[in-house]
Amino acid sequence: MNSTECGGGNPLSPPGEPESSATRIELPLPDDWHLHLRDGAALRHVVLASALQFGRAIVMPNLKPPVVRCDQARDYRTRIREALRAAVATAHSPVTASDQPPVLRCEPERRAWLLEEALRFEPLMTLYLTDHTTAADIDAAADSGLVHAVKLYPAGATTHADAGVSEVGRLGPVLERMQKRSLPLLVHGEVTDADIDVFDREAVFIDRVLEGLRARFPALRIVFEHITTRQAAQFVRQAEGPTAATITPQHLLYNRNAIFRGGLRPHWYCLPVLKREVHRQALLEAAVSGLPRFFLGTDSAPHAARLKEHAAACAGCYSAPHALALYATAFEAAGALDRLADFAAVFGARFYGLAPHTRRVSMLREASEVPHALPFGRGNSIVPLAAGEHLPWRFEGLIGAATG
Repeated sequence: MNSTECGGGNPLSPPGEPESSATRIELPLPDDWHLHLRDGAALRHVVLASALQFGRAIVMPNLKPPVVRCDQARDYRTRIREALRAAVATAHSPVTASDQPPVLRCEPERRAWLLEEALRFEPLMTLYLTDHTTAADIDAAADSGLVHAVKLYPAGATTHADAGVSEVGRLGPVLERMQKRSLPLLVHGEVTDADIDVFDREAVFIDRVLEGLRARFPALRIVFEHITTRQAAQFVRQAEGPTAATITPQHLLYNRNAIFRGGLRPHWYCLPVLKREVHRQALLEAAVSGLPRFFLGTDSAPHAARLKEHAAACAGCYSAPHALALYATAFEAAGALDRLADFAAVFGARFYGLAPHTRRVSMLREASEVPHALPFGRGNSIVPLAAGEHLPWRFEGLIGAATG
């Protein structure tokens, strides 16, 4: 990846000479520690893409209405599992081969096996923190065996964040109980003041909120979600207490030029927004550092193309179908393919107190073009991240008896 490509906001280029000698890589089945699955018809169209690549996922609670109680989390998990079963049933008998995700374009026996394995996908549920959350709610979540974290959205920070927290300082009893019960706090780290530049909101949040939060609750397990700046990477490296961060593929591969290259490109618009090249480089350095505080979280956020190509475009990049290929592209560009396995499959599991998977997946060096659009419900389509660009890696799927 050269500086000219990075400066243009597009490090992906048509396939050429590989940057490493690897032609195939294997790693433990990864997990996605930050995922949006939506609900209803949208859920049915996106859940299989994640289930084919990941063993588990931390599922975001920002539905309408938000998931604020354990019973709502339980009902949402049921809907996710039902949607996955329906998607698997449909994938067993596609109308055409093009209806299949690339990993399923294989012999029928292997396709059937991969689909059955996808049913083992485990959604890990979260609650949406509000001004009205109580310590009793936290106890119920910690006792449920169902809720694995609580998500902090500053009010108005991103999609469906209108019910978020208006003043973090008022939540002392709730955060104290989360600290006591070892329930992780997942933080969308941006201030929402109208007078703060959108590109500075993460750095200001660190100064105004996160440093004080970390000092006030030294044992609270904090995940700084989808970090985007050099300041965030530095904070996570140096913070005392159990602190971690997820990093998305778009923030590893693109800088803010990508939003404007050749015109306004809404499918590269997400929140927190893409930043300058110096920040992208800092995130890539953190991701490949081998430090267990940094791990995979796609923040894959599906929106219909018509809602992205809109006067008030929705924020979010949809990366689920080719997430691992995107990460492999970034890690290879940094000369660190050998560190992808820990970032994708080990560090996050350990932070959440879970064992890494024993099942394994493989990726093949085979250049392929990301589709320009994918089906997304009746009459709708969705444009994936890197649409129309070439990736040097193709996800082959699980390694097992039905490999052909």
